Amino acid sequence: MSTPAKLTAEAIGTFALCFIGAGAICMTTKMGATGAGLLGVAIAHGIILSIAVSATMNVSGGHVNPAVTMAMLVTGRISLADAIGYIVAQCVGATVAGFLVLTIFKGMSAPDGTSVIVAAQLGTPNFNPQSISTGTAILIEAVLTFLLVFAVFGTAADPRAPKIGGFGIGLTICADILVGGPLTGAAMNPARTFGPGLVASMNNCLDSFWGQHMVYWVGPILGAVVAGLIYDNLIMDKKAK
Repeated sequence: MSTPAKLTAEAIGTFALCFIGAGAICMTTKMGATGAGLLGVAIAHGIILSIAVSATMNVSGGHVNPAVTMAMLVTGRISLADAIGYIVAQCVGATVAGFLVLTIFKGMSAPDGTSVIVAAQLGTPNFNPQSISTGTAILIEAVLTFLLVFAVFGTAADPRAPKIGGFGIGLTICADILVGGPLTGAAMNPARTFGPGLVASMNNCLDSFWGQHMVYWVGPILGAVVAGLIYDNLIMDKKAK
């Protein structure tokens, strides 16, 4: 498969995740008590990731996540040059999604009269430093991403994996959000925070973006790399690699 095809697939897949994910949070905020709530947001993320991974896995491997790309890099499944290209494409797709969510929801109000994009912070994962320390936020994101990437290896990267497309991966992100969503936003994906967060910051919807942003790179990449190395060295059938 050509490099442009791979990068396009990664950009579109990440766009889909960020647009539906951030959009679901904004819509839930707009609807208030009648909205889908945490469960609805988790299901929205899980379904769209399942579809995005399934649609791109035969083209680019279906990473749609810089943390997954880093796990594939350290286990020798992708070159450094391709990994850099993937991460740039993922962040571009996520940023385009952020601008589109802003365009759609800008001017809309939540039931209490506040701006949806301000109240929802454009659907960007973040945490309250008065409740959770930076170190705890990194730990939460690392653990959640560990579980996600373990599912990636067990259901997609391993040649022995069941042929279920990206649905095991989508179910994992859904479950992770049910636990981590109220704590850190459960990004598990640096691009998921970067795209909407950059746009939100530019439009005064998320003052904490630059102060918290590295949490959403360090935590997910740490968890992903540990999961990838454990699976690759302790679980993967060496003959099947």
